[in-house]
Amino acid sequence: MGVSEIKSPGSVPETPGGCSSSSVHRKQLSVFFIESDNRRLALGRGYTGGTTPVNIHGKPIANLSKTGGWIAALFIFGNEMAERMAYFGLSVNMVAFMFYVMHRPFESSSNAVNNFLGISQASSVLGGFLADAYLGRYWTIAIFTTMYLVGLIGITLGASLKMFVPDQSNCDQLSLLLGSCQPAKSWQMLYLYTVLYITGFGAAGIRPCVSSFGADQFDEKSKDYKTHLDRFFNFFYLSVTLGAIIAFTLVVYVQMEHGWGMAFGTLAIAMAISNALFFAGTPLYRHRLPGGSPLTRVAQVLVAAFRKRNAAFTSSEFIGLYEVPGSKSAINGSRKIAHSNDFIWLDKAALQLKEDGMEPSPWKLCTVTQVEEVKILIRLIPIPACTVMLSLVLTEYLTLSVQQAYTLNTHIQHLKLPVTCMPVFPGLSIFLILSLYYSVFVPITRRITGNPHGASQLQRVGIGLAVSIISVAWAGLFENYRRHYAIEHGFQFNFLSQMPDLTAYWLLIQYCLIGIAEVFCIVGLLEFLYEEAPDAMKSIGSAYAALAGGLGCFAATILNNIVKAATRNSDGNSWLSQNINTGRFDCLYWLLTLLSLLNFCVFLWSAHRYKYRDVESEEDKSRASL
Repeated sequence: MGVSEIKSPGSVPETPGGCSSSSVHRKQLSVFFIESDNRRLALGRGYTGGTTPVNIHGKPIANLSKTGGWIAALFIFGNEMAERMAYFGLSVNMVAFMFYVMHRPFESSSNAVNNFLGISQASSVLGGFLADAYLGRYWTIAIFTTMYLVGLIGITLGASLKMFVPDQSNCDQLSLLLGSCQPAKSWQMLYLYTVLYITGFGAAGIRPCVSSFGADQFDEKSKDYKTHLDRFFNFFYLSVTLGAIIAFTLVVYVQMEHGWGMAFGTLAIAMAISNALFFAGTPLYRHRLPGGSPLTRVAQVLVAAFRKRNAAFTSSEFIGLYEVPGSKSAINGSRKIAHSNDFIWLDKAALQLKEDGMEPSPWKLCTVTQVEEVKILIRLIPIPACTVMLSLVLTEYLTLSVQQAYTLNTHIQHLKLPVTCMPVFPGLSIFLILSLYYSVFVPITRRITGNPHGASQLQRVGIGLAVSIISVAWAGLFENYRRHYAIEHGFQFNFLSQMPDLTAYWLLIQYCLIGIAEVFCIVGLLEFLYEEAPDAMKSIGSAYAALAGGLGCFAATILNNIVKAATRNSDGNSWLSQNINTGRFDCLYWLLTLLSLLNFCVFLWSAHRYKYRDVESEEDKSRASL
């Protein structure tokens, strides 16, 4: 096997006493490479020219000007808008449907919806894996969006046919309060949970792929690529917001006027239309070839590093770090990644020893690029992990604030807004902020930070987390006032009656603040993950954001159960009593404030330590090695 050794111009100095320090070892690792003329190709697929876009058949696109760009992205926006319309439509209405129609307690209804929200986001890791490994982003979206539609149709049938719901006769408000309405049969709840979770799993292939697939439509070699990408993620989240606004207004209106079946049917129709538009745009899309199983590559690095854990970089058996020749990597759809000095223990996976032989197994020897992929995935983890807390707060708002609104006056003069319309206000604040982002926020912050985009991606995430702390702190203050008002005015035991002199629009402050937090945190996070993730793991990178959202939903359920168990008194009441006026939601909000503050401190530490990837320098180093 012919190999060529690449060395730095200068020699590596020795430390006094003839002993090599760890810092010298790191320098040695960063400058000694082995290029093999006979390197086995990853998974037997061969390699492509970096991130070259191809058509749906996997062939290079002859004329890129006829594909991609904003027109192709618009077809993709529609799919995400419909998915989020269904997501938010179910998250708000399903709690009320389970309580009023299926006769389930508020607590179990909220937990069931939280689990649905968690599954729909956490399962995105599965969708990201399938997209990056085998199917590609287009086919992953196509399959899972169809599954999503099947689930919505099942929910619509469950709400429309009387056989799927318990008897509604003799079930008035007093019966609901006393819990004396006929409960749903076990098989009815099984059917509802089945179709609900099918819908949740349908989101697994949409969440991690739609944003990445949309970003794939722009040319990385264009001088305006960064600007296009920045604007794309803002418009992408604008489409998410529009879906939420429609869910909180039109769907709620349909439910009030025409019933639950028509409301859920509206979501199914919207998803069907978006699917048709998505498939109609097929000739315009640019695709990236899947790079083989990312989990397999990660496992190979970990196994190879473990096998050579006792090998020393100063050993006479050490030849160099292993890499394929040329500017292309051995991974489909990926450029080479320059060596870094982080997680040096992983470098042993690329440590070539004489004993490795002519054709070493990929489970014994990996390329530098493959090792760097794993390093990048590890480096990324702390940032989305810090957004789990924001997702937890958002989940609590979707359920707890609805219960708050039921006790408040929702009239605007002679117009009465339904309680389930209240979460539309975060969407409206997001819409407003995104509309003013480039005309107001960017020019102002550009003067302060010197960043052409106003603020870096991590700075935007930090701003979002900081605003979320203010939002949940205000929620605690107002809930404390609302509870005392209810007790003083004789509403302590009547938690489904509105207090006429206390308006629900005090909730708008916490809603609007959390909307602002979402704009900065989630948009910044999506852009950060897409740019920082390895070329062949973009969907996995985007799945990090969805996974953080899913973990936040599950964490909300776990936190609620812990709080209820820890604060239950001899009367059976707790902070989260079904009667919100005898519970202590304000204490829960204060607890969330404290946790959010601690989380923000962890984020500041993690963001300070993080170093952005320099893709251009990586390409320069790759060319310099030729």
